[in-house]
Amino acid sequence: MMLIADDIEFDLLLEAIWLKHGYDFRHYAKASLRRRLEAFLVKSSMPSFSHLQYRMLRDPLFFERALDEITVQTTEMFRDAPFFASLRNDVLPILQTYPSINIWHAGCSTGDEVYSVAILLKEAGLYERSTIYATDINPVVLQTAKDAKYPISRIKEMTKAYQLAGGTLPFSNYYTCKDDTAYLIPELKKNIVYNTHNLATDEAFIDAQLVICRNVLIYFDRDLQDHVVGLMTRSLSHRGFLCLGSKESASFLKSKVHLDTFRKDVKIYRKL
Repeated sequence: MMLIADDIEFDLLLEAIWLKHGYDFRHYAKASLRRRLEAFLVKSSMPSFSHLQYRMLRDPLFFERALDEITVQTTEMFRDAPFFASLRNDVLPILQTYPSINIWHAGCSTGDEVYSVAILLKEAGLYERSTIYATDINPVVLQTAKDAKYPISRIKEMTKAYQLAGGTLPFSNYYTCKDDTAYLIPELKKNIVYNTHNLATDEAFIDAQLVICRNVLIYFDRDLQDHVVGLMTRSLSHRGFLCLGSKESASFLKSKVHLDTFRKDVKIYRKL
């Protein structure tokens, strides 16, 4: 089948990004990635992917801007409350039997769900013996995550999400306010380690009892989904837990052979 010029330019752009910068977007779901790149084209007043490629290869600061635009950063505290309720009620009681707990939160974006997990661990009395390794491909969002600050206008929605996930304490226990900004308390940050990590190209991260990678696989094609689930499974200790997003599933992947379904409704799996 003959490709049109735009398709060729798009594929060449992804190849150039990989060769120059080491970011492999070649197996991302093409339709959604293309929409984000086309939006960045318009925003940058550029006529084609070829022009975008030229600039990305020669201007590191421009590439950083582009990376920030094309990597998805949608996240919220206690997003999908039933998942966090299950994590609280079904998974943490099992993790409580371990002397120490390693957690890998892959594709953590700006850290909203990382701090949600930290709150659950604190309330379960497990935070002091837990370490959360939070990773993302984008160093800019990792810095935002480290800052752990939010517009005070978001506190109401965050409080509601916390309560829907089974939280019973005052959510105000977890932040202080200054002017129009809410700052999460330092106690929630102390056992979190942030690192850049590329799920498409990097190796297994740690020996973890829990791996969380939610709403990331939906942006990958089937081959990359299979690779990433295999990578995360290899990062799990025996009978460790893998948590995916509500619209994701390991059921049809080859790497599912190493996983048992623990809670189908909220996409929690357990390593065999």
